[in-house]
Amino acid sequence: MNQMLQDPQVQTSQAETSQTTQPPVPVDPPATAHPRFAKPQRVAFVQACWHRDVVAEARIAFVKEAEARHLTHVDVFEVPGSFEIPLHAQVLAKTRRYTAIVAAGLVVDGGIYRHEFVADTVIKALMDVQLRTEVPVFSAVLTPQQFHETEVHYDFFRRHFAIKGVEVAAACAETLHGLERLRGQVAAGIV
Repeated sequence: MNQMLQDPQVQTSQAETSQTTQPPVPVDPPATAHPRFAKPQRVAFVQACWHRDVVAEARIAFVKEAEARHLTHVDVFEVPGSFEIPLHAQVLAKTRRYTAIVAAGLVVDGGIYRHEFVADTVIKALMDVQLRTEVPVFSAVLTPQQFHETEVHYDFFRRHFAIKGVEVAAACAETLHGLERLRGQVAAGIV
């Protein structure tokens, strides 16, 4: 509707109404009650230092979500890059101190397709560690198709890594609960 044709009093009252109306206050959803573990769980978080400020968002979000899921013993280890994560994961798994290992890193396209080989090697090696040691290994090692050293991309991937941190914490806790149940059933002769 053309505002020039409206009555000036109607325009004034509409403006006053819009200024006095407060937007609704967002309400946080109620906290989810997560199941507790029968035994304390200790998790190793192995973080690559390449693009540390981006990858750290996964760790921060992981630790917060892990605590909410009763994973309160998280030890953080840093390695130079994602390529170094599998060896550290294997050594940590062999200590038997950890019931799970989480890996986080950012493998970027340097323009020569090396990133695809690195990412593929890291993921395959992490799976190999998990299967050989029977210690679950989780990956938040990401390989974006497009990553440019601009503030826009850094901001996007910081937010993305925070989301991945929450997701990997959920996967870690749920897997450890599943393994705890399964091992209990095996011990009881049910399975």
